Amino acid sequence: MLVLVIYFAAMAAMGPYFARKNKTTENYFLGGRSFPGWLIGLSMFATSISSITFVAYPADAYKTAYLRFLPCLMLPLGIFLASKIFLPFYRRAHITSAFEYLEVRFGSGTRAYAATAFVIGQVTRLGMILYLVSMLVQEMTGLNAYYSILLGGVITSFYTITGGIEAVIWTDFFQSFLLWFGGFAILVIIIMNIDGGLGTIISVATADGKFMLGDLDTATGELVRAPRGFSLVDKTVLMMLLVGLTNWLTEYSSNQNVIQKYVATKDPKNATQAIWICCLCSVPTWAFFMFLGTALYVYFKLNPDPSALAMLDGTARADSIVPYFVIQKMPVGLSGLVIAGVLAAAMSSLSSSINAISAVTIVDIYKRHVAKDKSEQHYMRAARVVSLVASVLMLGFAIVLLSATDKTLQDTATKLAAILGGGLLGLYFLGFLTRRGDGRAVVVAIVCTLAFSLWLALVEMKVIEGVVPFETYYGGLVANLIMFVVAYLLGCALFPTRRDLTNLTVWTQTAEWKNMEE
Repeated sequence: MLVLVIYFAAMAAMGPYFARKNKTTENYFLGGRSFPGWLIGLSMFATSISSITFVAYPADAYKTAYLRFLPCLMLPLGIFLASKIFLPFYRRAHITSAFEYLEVRFGSGTRAYAATAFVIGQVTRLGMILYLVSMLVQEMTGLNAYYSILLGGVITSFYTITGGIEAVIWTDFFQSFLLWFGGFAILVIIIMNIDGGLGTIISVATADGKFMLGDLDTATGELVRAPRGFSLVDKTVLMMLLVGLTNWLTEYSSNQNVIQKYVATKDPKNATQAIWICCLCSVPTWAFFMFLGTALYVYFKLNPDPSALAMLDGTARADSIVPYFVIQKMPVGLSGLVIAGVLAAAMSSLSSSINAISAVTIVDIYKRHVAKDKSEQHYMRAARVVSLVASVLMLGFAIVLLSATDKTLQDTATKLAAILGGGLLGLYFLGFLTRRGDGRAVVVAIVCTLAFSLWLALVEMKVIEGVVPFETYYGGLVANLIMFVVAYLLGCALFPTRRDLTNLTVWTQTAEWKNMEE
C-alpha cells in the first residue's frame, strides 16, 4: 500500500509542477513543439501500452490463443504507409488537430463530424482502460469497485487537467519503465515457481495448442485453429491482419493522441524517430504480455486453483487473472511495484486521451464554431473544463463495464473499435488519395456509414433481431469501405469538387511543398 501511495503522490505532483508553463493553448496541447524524438517515442509507446495490454492481453492468451495478437504485427506496415501518405502533411501545415485537414479538403461539417467521432471513441476506450485497472486496485485494497474506479480516474484527471501535454509526456516517460518492470516481475515469479522454468512453459503450452493462431469454438469451448484465407464470416489469419492494418492506418491518420505528439516534436527528424521508437517498443511488448498469459495458463495447470479455473472456463472473468496472480501469489512488497506498473500502463493512456479529447474539442469545435476570437485565458479555462467533462464520462463508462459479459475485454475492445470507428480512415483515404468528393458527397457518405454502424451496434447488443452477414470484427473495414465508395461515386457522378486541391492530395503536391521543411 505504501508503494501505491508514493506512486500516486508523485504522479499527482506532476500537474502543478508543469501548470506554471501553460499560458496558451499552444503550450497546453503541444508544449511549444519542442520535444525530442526519444521522449515523444516513449510517450507514444506508454500511451499504446494501456491496461488493456497489461491485463486484457494476458487474459486473452490465458483463456484462448494468439489470434488477436495478429493485428499488432501490422503496426510497422501501418506506420510506414502513414509516414508516406498522412503524417508529413500535418507537420508542413503546422496543425494542432488531425481534423483541421478535413475542413480544408471537405468543409467545416466534415471536420466537426470527425472530431465528434474521435471523442466518442476515446471516451469508450478510456472507460475500458479505467475499468481494468480498477479491478486490480479492488483486489489489493478491498475497496468497493466504484471507489476503485474513482481513485485511478480522479488522480489521472488531476495531473492531466492542471499540467497539460508536458505533464502527460513526462509521466508517460516514467510510467513506461514501471510497466516494463511490472510485467517482467510477474514472469520471473512464474518461471521460478515452475519446475523446468521457461522450457516447461513452452513445451506444455505447445502441447495444449496455446501458441496457435486460433480461438475458442463457441459450440464446444475447445481451441481451434483459425482459417487462413479471405472470409467475412469467420475470424481468419488474413482478415485479422487486415483488421490490424486498418486500425493502425486509422491510428496514424486520424487519432489525435498520435498526431498531437507527432507534431509536438521539434523537427521532422525527431518526429520520424518518435514513431519508430514507439513501434520498436510496442510490438515486442504486446508479444511479451501475450506470452505472460500463456505462462499463467501453464502455471495454474501445474498448480491447480479453483479461482483460476473459473476464469478459464468462463465462470468468472478472465480479465481478473493477472490481478489475482499478483495479489495471491507474489510477495507483498513486489506486488506493490507490479501494481504500480499496471497503474502506470493505464494512467499513461488515460492522460494522453483526456488531453487529446480536450485539444480536439477546443480546436475543432469550440474555437471554430462556438466561441471565436476569445482570449487565450478563455480557451485555457475551456480546455480544462472539457478535460474535466471527459474525465467524468470516462468514469461513467467504466462503471457501466462492471456488468460486462464473460468475453475477454480484448474481444469487447476489438468489437467496439469496429463499431465506433466512424469510417474515418475511408474519409482520409478519399481526401489524400483521390481528387474526388466534396462536402456534399461526404455528408451522404457519413449518413450511410452512421446508419450501418448503428444497425451493427443494435444487432450486436441484441436490441433488434437480425443476423450480421460478417464477423463483427470486420465492421470497421466495412464502415471505411462504405464511407470511401459512397463519397467517391457521388463525387464522380453528382458532386464534383469545387475546391482548390493544391497540396491537399498526393497527386496535387507542388515541388515546393514536397521539399518544405516540415
